[in-house]
Amino acid sequence: MTPAITFRFASVIALSLATLSATQAADEPVYGPELEGFSYPAPVKQFNFTSQRAKLHMAYMDIAPTGKANGRTVVLLHGKNFCGATWDGSMKALAGAGYRVVVPDQVGFCKSSKPEHYQYTFQQLAENTRALLDSIGVKGPVTMMGHSTGGMLAVRYGLMFPQQTEQLVLVNPIGLEDWKALGVPSLGVDKWYQRELQTTAERIRNYEKSTYYVNQWKPEYEPPVQMLAGMYRGPGKEIVAWNSALLYDMIYTQPVVYEFPLLTMPTLLLIGLKDTTAIGKDAAPEALRPKLGNYPELAQKTVKAIPKATLVSFPEMGHAPQMQDPKAFHAALLNGLKAGR
Repeated sequence: MTPAITFRFASVIALSLATLSATQAADEPVYGPELEGFSYPAPVKQFNFTSQRAKLHMAYMDIAPTGKANGRTVVLLHGKNFCGATWDGSMKALAGAGYRVVVPDQVGFCKSSKPEHYQYTFQQLAENTRALLDSIGVKGPVTMMGHSTGGMLAVRYGLMFPQQTEQLVLVNPIGLEDWKALGVPSLGVDKWYQRELQTTAERIRNYEKSTYYVNQWKPEYEPPVQMLAGMYRGPGKEIVAWNSALLYDMIYTQPVVYEFPLLTMPTLLLIGLKDTTAIGKDAAPEALRPKLGNYPELAQKTVKAIPKATLVSFPEMGHAPQMQDPKAFHAALLNGLKAGR
């Protein structure tokens, strides 16, 4: 097995990975179904619990403030094609500004359990997250910060636990539109599973380049690609693909857009306007595709729909502004956290 990739040396590793040829595929990293062999940027702990009659565990990082503590906690919720580890830069920026930072991998993702059978709902994932926070002594209101699919989860958490949510931060959240209502056909779990079994680093990279990164590619985007692809090269490929299929079905069938007006806490929207993400877009009728994932339009609709929302847009950035321009992103984030109290 190839030695673990660490984000500490991400730039060096990414440069070498980017030059791999097809004939060197055997040298690409192979990870277990719970990302065994892949190192995170901080110590990983496990929250063991029972849910839906299954014994499960959630991996998480709990980072203490490195700057003067301000008594606040930020919980970072990863996206569908990301893991807790991909929050590395944000973890450091927030801890340096005095925040306690909790970074879970949700069930079905990354270093957490991938059950054979689980009814995935955003409500269930929110309950799991609340149970994790209770277990580590986080009792008071927190800031929930979600990226991509994590944005949908952050919204559900805020709706379920308004008294325990000080602020929401939504980073290029998906679910700002209801794809099925717009005409994107349902694939169903079995079709999603067959698609997920075909996952390769090349497919992930091509999708993210065209959809996330404005048809550009930087070496620092490569480690997360290899992180995901490594699980699909390993012995747990089928269970990884199966859980991914269940999660895609959850995302498609459980829109949160209709409940935006019910959010009561201050909400900071940090949105790269070059993003074009929309689940199932490639399966939609050709005439519909250009109308999906229009983030300049979606950002404006969302800031109007959420009562206490503030929008900070990044005109030249895509789906992951925290990775494309960390300095500008984290400056906007820290300012927004102070203003939103």
